[in-house]
Amino acid sequence: MTTTDVIVIGAGHNGLTCAAYLAAAGLKVTVLERRAVVGGAAVTEEFHPGFRNSVASYTVSLLNPKVIRDLDLPRHGLKVVERRMSNFLPLDGDHFFVGEGRTKAEVARFSTKDAERLDAYGDRLDRIADVLREIVLETPPNLVEGGLAEALPELLKSAVLGRRLSKLDLTAKRDLLALFSQSAGDWLDGWFESDPIKAAYGFDGVVGAYASPYTPGTAYVLLHHVFGEVNGKKGAWGHAVGGMGAITQAMAACCRERGVTIRTDAEIAEVITEKGRAVGVVTVGGETLRARAVVSNIHPQLLFQKLVDPGVQPADFRERMARYKSGSGTFRMNVALSELPRFAVAPEPGDHMTAGIIMAPTLAYMDRAFMDARTHGWSKEPIVEMLIPSTLDDTLAPAGQHVASLFCQHVAPDLGPGRSWDDHRDEVADLMIATVDRHAPGFAKSVVGRQVLSPLDLERTLGLVGGDIFHGRLTLDQLFSARPVLGAGDHRTPVRGLYQCGAGTHPGGGVTGAPGHNAAREILRDVRRRRV
Repeated sequence: MTTTDVIVIGAGHNGLTCAAYLAAAGLKVTVLERRAVVGGAAVTEEFHPGFRNSVASYTVSLLNPKVIRDLDLPRHGLKVVERRMSNFLPLDGDHFFVGEGRTKAEVARFSTKDAERLDAYGDRLDRIADVLREIVLETPPNLVEGGLAEALPELLKSAVLGRRLSKLDLTAKRDLLALFSQSAGDWLDGWFESDPIKAAYGFDGVVGAYASPYTPGTAYVLLHHVFGEVNGKKGAWGHAVGGMGAITQAMAACCRERGVTIRTDAEIAEVITEKGRAVGVVTVGGETLRARAVVSNIHPQLLFQKLVDPGVQPADFRERMARYKSGSGTFRMNVALSELPRFAVAPEPGDHMTAGIIMAPTLAYMDRAFMDARTHGWSKEPIVEMLIPSTLDDTLAPAGQHVASLFCQHVAPDLGPGRSWDDHRDEVADLMIATVDRHAPGFAKSVVGRQVLSPLDLERTLGLVGGDIFHGRLTLDQLFSARPVLGAGDHRTPVRGLYQCGAGTHPGGGVTGAPGHNAAREILRDVRRRRV
C-alpha cells in the first residue's frame, strides 16, 4: 500500500496544473492517469504515418497567463504562435475576413452602419471580458449551511465580487445581464444588421454547445470565448507548436521537476471513504493508495456516479448530479492532406489559411443545423470550423503536405434508442469532408488519412460525457457558484477530503488551467487550517 499527501485523478491539463501548485507548496503528490499518455483532451498524436495533430482540443487562447508564468511553461518547451488572421468565412461567391486591421473594412463591404458600430461593440464587450478575466482565478462564493462562522468567509467573497462589479457603469451592468441571460443571436441582432459579422461572432456562441445561436444562454458562451489572450494580446487565438500536447507535456515536465509522481495506465476503480471522508483510491488493477486528500480532474458525473460510494453522498446532491447537463454537439476530425486546400472564393495561399475557417455563413444556417440535428441526429448542412495548424508549424506534416483540424457541429450527443454512433461515424465523417469540399473543391481528394471522433468516441476515449468538451454545459444554472451544483462551487465536495479541479468547476471548459489553479489554492488553505 502506497501513502502520499495528495492523489490527483486524471492527468489532463487541470490535474497537472493543480499537482504542480500543490507540489510547489511542499506536498507529496501522485497523479494517476487512466490512459497511456498524459494530457487528457489536450494531447498530440500521430494519427496517420508522418502526420501529427492535436487530437481533441485544438487551439490556444484561454490558457491563463498566470498559470503559464507560475509553471514556467516556456522554459519547459511551450511556444505559442499567433494566427496571422483570426477568422475566414467562405460565403456564397464572396469571403469575409476577421483580423487585426482588417475587420472594419470587411464589415463595411456589407454594411456601413455595422462598420461604424464595430468599435463600440468591441469596447463594450472588452469591458465585460476584463471583469471576467479577474474572476476566472477567484473561487466563487459558496452556498453553505451553518452559522455565521461558516457563512462569513463566503460573504466576504461576495463583497469582493460586488466591489469589482460596482466599477462597471450602468451600461456595462446592463450588458453583463444581457450576456448572461440572452442568446448570442439576440445579442448580435441588437448590434448588427449584416450576416457575415453576426456569423463570425455568433459561432463563438455555439462552439462546443448543443444549441441554436438563438438558445438563451449562448451569449455567455460567446463571452466565454473572448476573454483569452495569446502572448499578451487580448482576444487573440494561437497555435501551440507541436500541438496541444505541447502544453500538457510542458506541464508534466514542471510537475516532475517539482517532485510529482505521474503514473499512466492507472485507472481508478473506487475512491476509498472512511467515516464519510476520502482517504485514498483503489485502481482497476487492485492496488490501494492512501492519501490525506483526493482531487478529481474527471467529469463530475464520472466521479460521483462511478467512483464514490452513494452512501456518503447527500441524497439531494446525488439527485442534482444525475440532472447535471452534459453534451456538446461536437464531431471531431483530424485529416492528413496531400496539399493545401484552395477555397473557391480565396484560392491563393495567404494569411486566411492560418485562420479559423468557419463554414457557416449566417446565424440562420446555424439555427437550422441545430434543429436538423435534433430531428435527424446530425445536420445535413453542418457547421464546420477548420484549422490548418501546419501552416504555422511545419513539425506536424511532411514537407509540402498538411494536417487540418475539423471541429464539426451539430450532431446529437446520443442518437437515441436503437441507434449508435458506431454505426454512423463514417457516414457523418464523409458528410463533413463533403461540406468542406463544397467550399474548397478538391479537398476530399487531398485527404490521405483521417481520425474521426464521434460524441461516443470522445466519451469512451477521453471521458467527455456526452462528448461535452466543457465537462458540462455552460448554462446559467451550471456556472460560477453553481458549477457543478450549489454548495460545491468552491472545489470542495460533500465528501470531506475529496476535491474537484476539472472543467466541471468554475470557470468551466477550455484549456485554461484556471480550475486546477483555483482548486490548489483551496486545498492549501485547508492544509494550513489543518482540515486536511
